[in-house]
Amino acid sequence: MNEAIEKTEKAGKVLRKTKEEAVKLIKPGVKLLEIAEFVEKRIVELGALPAFPCNISINSDAAHFTPRKNDERVFHEGDIVKLDVGAHVDGYIADTAITVDLGDHSELVAASEEALNSAIKAIHAGVDTAELGRLIDGVIKEFGYKPIVNLTGHGLQRWMCHAPPTIYNFSTRRGVVLERGAIIAIEPFVTDGTGKVVERNEVEIYSLASPKPVRMKQERELLEEIKQYKTLPFAKRWLKSASDLIINRLVRSGVLRAYPVLTEAGKGMVSQSEHTVIVEEDGARVVT
Repeated sequence: MNEAIEKTEKAGKVLRKTKEEAVKLIKPGVKLLEIAEFVEKRIVELGALPAFPCNISINSDAAHFTPRKNDERVFHEGDIVKLDVGAHVDGYIADTAITVDLGDHSELVAASEEALNSAIKAIHAGVDTAELGRLIDGVIKEFGYKPIVNLTGHGLQRWMCHAPPTIYNFSTRRGVVLERGAIIAIEPFVTDGTGKVVERNEVEIYSLASPKPVRMKQERELLEEIKQYKTLPFAKRWLKSASDLIINRLVRSGVLRAYPVLTEAGKGMVSQSEHTVIVEEDGARVVT
């Protein structure tokens, strides 16, 4: 077994246990921050490190939401909660997501789960990702919903949460042929809205984009602190001291990349399901 597969599987084992425990804690009245901090701490306790901040996207929000420091927001009855978590071992990443229904969204949740399972069953060395997109698209539409067309599955490489190939959640004419040993995340997003996400004005997640020299002492101190995350995303609440002014300066200069919350353009509800898999000669090994 090569290093990438061995360490991805170890990260996946950590995620399976963490996700299983976290799901049981998501209830009305519980703080979002409590869940995020539990997930990130538990990943470390189990022998890995977070590959990105714990994402907890609710209702129309689809991705890139993580609580801010001292966040008081709580889950509510009726919420549809997407828990998206990642772990890495020496930079080798596993990524998984599950939807927790606190309301009456069982069909929406089932659509993303069935689409995920359908795609995984079709994976083997030599399969074209266009076929996976066709299957995902078909299952979602059978349920009467739409795939979110500008969110995708993706490859996983060392220190890269989103690497080639892109795996679309809708039918395309051409894709990429998957090779044995490829590590990918299949990630259907399903909505009863318009089928597209847009950015909204809330950002708590960043990553180092271009570590070029900076002039201000506060900027240099911040960059020194975030070097530990390499190219992986981090949460603003993870930083010891970082003013919005300094972070925004670094974003404008291209040193940092910002990840605004992505929300459904038509305010539709969103479900998400995701597994990391390793492509094998005659199938796929699910690691999360």
